[in-house]
Amino acid sequence: QVQLVESGGGSVQAGGSLTLSCAASVYTYTSPCMGWFRQAPGKERAGVASINSDGSTTYAAFAKGRFAISKDNAKNTLYLRMNVLKPEDTAMYYCSAASSVAQCGRGDVYYTYRGQGTQVTVSA
Repeated sequence: QVQLVESGGGSVQAGGSLTLSCAASVYTYTSPCMGWFRQAPGKERAGVASINSDGSTTYAAFAKGRFAISKDNAKNTLYLRMNVLKPEDTAMYYCSAASSVAQCGRGDVYYTYRGQGTQVTVSA
């Protein structure tokens, strides 16, 4: 059964931090890669970060140095730690999991399986 459930979003002031979580079913957690993408109203979808099954990670330029993606294999959970948040980080954040290795090269991290999203709002 495919299931991805995000949590951890909320409202913070600029400079603050949040940690997003994505609880995955065993099936989706064994995907060749997982990641996070975001979308703000009126803006294009953007890949944030991804992590492969070997633990290697990729970040969008805006996320490097501020965000960290990780996995807890014991809990089948994907995380996104976000530090030094900025108002422009305001968006709905989605967890996604790939159905094939071929998808893992997608810069937008818009893989086959996706959660419902969690809202992140950063005020100035």
